[in-house]
Amino acid sequence: MSSEPNNDSEPKLSAVELIKDSSRYLRGSILEELRSDSDHFSKDDLQLLKFHGSYQQDDREARGGATASGKSEKQYSFMVRSRIPAGIMTAEQLLAHLDICDSIGNSTLKVTTRQGLQLHGILKSNLRECMQRIDRVLMTTLAACGDVNRNTMACPAPYHDKVRPAVQKLAFAISDHLSPRTKAYYELWLKDPDTGEETLEGGSDEEFEPIYGKTYLPRKFKTAIAISYDNCTDVYTNCLGFIAVVRDGEVIGYNVVVGGGLGITPSAKKTFPRLASRMAFVTPEQAVGVAEAVVKVQRDFGYRDDRKRARLKYLVHDKGVEWFRHQVEEYYGTKLADCTPDDVTEHNDHMGWDAQGDGRWFYGFNVENGRLYDNQDRAWKMALREICDELNPEIRLTAHQSILFCNIEEKDRSRLEAMIKRRGLPLVHEISNVRRWSVACVALPTCGLAITESERVLPSLMDTMEVALAKLGLDKELFTVRMTGCPNGCARPYNADIGLVGKAKGKYTVYVGGARLGNRLAFIYKDMIPFENIVETLQPLFVAFKEGRQGTESFGDFCTRLGVEGLNALATKETPSQESIASG
Repeated sequence: MSSEPNNDSEPKLSAVELIKDSSRYLRGSILEELRSDSDHFSKDDLQLLKFHGSYQQDDREARGGATASGKSEKQYSFMVRSRIPAGIMTAEQLLAHLDICDSIGNSTLKVTTRQGLQLHGILKSNLRECMQRIDRVLMTTLAACGDVNRNTMACPAPYHDKVRPAVQKLAFAISDHLSPRTKAYYELWLKDPDTGEETLEGGSDEEFEPIYGKTYLPRKFKTAIAISYDNCTDVYTNCLGFIAVVRDGEVIGYNVVVGGGLGITPSAKKTFPRLASRMAFVTPEQAVGVAEAVVKVQRDFGYRDDRKRARLKYLVHDKGVEWFRHQVEEYYGTKLADCTPDDVTEHNDHMGWDAQGDGRWFYGFNVENGRLYDNQDRAWKMALREICDELNPEIRLTAHQSILFCNIEEKDRSRLEAMIKRRGLPLVHEISNVRRWSVACVALPTCGLAITESERVLPSLMDTMEVALAKLGLDKELFTVRMTGCPNGCARPYNADIGLVGKAKGKYTVYVGGARLGNRLAFIYKDMIPFENIVETLQPLFVAFKEGRQGTESFGDFCTRLGVEGLNALATKETPSQESIASG
């Protein structure tokens, strides 16, 4: 098939498609706006800025007084996200991000749910400096956002076997192959704006995008690689996923899944969360080419007239996975094999100590909600600086917003723990399971989509939930709690055991019945629950689960077995009967 987009039958383009079409491969008027005195960008350039790894934001709690129009004056700043395939980086690169957040950011750094890093509070006047400082440590923000393949995820664990290195290598290969070829990033951020002299090496001579074409993809595109016995990347929530098939300790290929995605627009019934469908088996040699073919099918057939339905999941849902597979095979140039029976069977968050297999250790450091900051009680950044300076570990980021310190010598294990404790931070064994498996998005005050709180209130919710679970003897249970400040689903609440989705100020939709494995969607249990009533709302389910679980079923399994009607019936009883619970 041709590598150029198929434009035989042009649909009516959405406004964003028109912006991309006239952008000159993501340039727009960003350079002119960078030279202006304004503290923000125009509406059109905001869309293009995302491709370069940045979102314009407005701190709603820092707004000034009313303007002549009666509206409060917005306080603009920018989020800048680094693209880090498989979450693998050096201590030097992490220190560079900490330096940036302290010198030109808001003094905090966020580990994302897609193994990336986000800087917040960057002013427009400091954007170019931010991009250049990231580039100096051999990293980039290009394609961390925007309508392209974003950060490619993979299990970050540093085991010295033949499996993890293989999936991590594939993540880097896909990331490189699907990276945009435009020179716009280098022209805008890495050249002297006045002389045009390039301050750093980089760029491409391509005057077109051989994979993406002039208007790139209809919407954002997410790729993840998992292992059949370790779905730590939540592979089924991605547009494109690869599940490593392992035989005799080696990866013989991948089961490819397509069409996952969790974001919804509540006012648009045509939108919904969807887990990916199993499509075909590919060999390691076929994987990158098939990834390109999947991207091209979405490029040419994805819905460009309606951004609410522009994600790949809607194309797969509407056309069916067999149709989609046929198109992929056409673009790839050959038939593909059917999936093997292998599927995800476990999820390891890689927290705590584990042997790498080369005589050294790694330590999974749980970072609550991924936020790194220093205050009088806890000093995350100071701990990281000390660890990086003294032990120089390789750094790997997890999809649960946490950090792996790798290549630790046996003699340094107690030393590392002491550095963590000295800064008022808990070791993994001191953290409850429910808190350890919780995730939250950024939400207020900076996310433009946020309806209500998430990251800032989840810790206090965990305080209350810990007490409730401990009283029931359920404190050792493993289940996921994920919270978002809006229905966009950035913290993946729709496939969690418990999902809390912001619906109105201080109120949430409570989802239950997902799975820690990430292979089942949750369902709505209660809607519009005030934050202070969330644990009270879940309490009858916790009681019922304790008394009526079957065998080793998880909390999500239990809720799915009973369904919403069964759970509602239990919630109306003061003491659920053993018989009613066990029978489902």
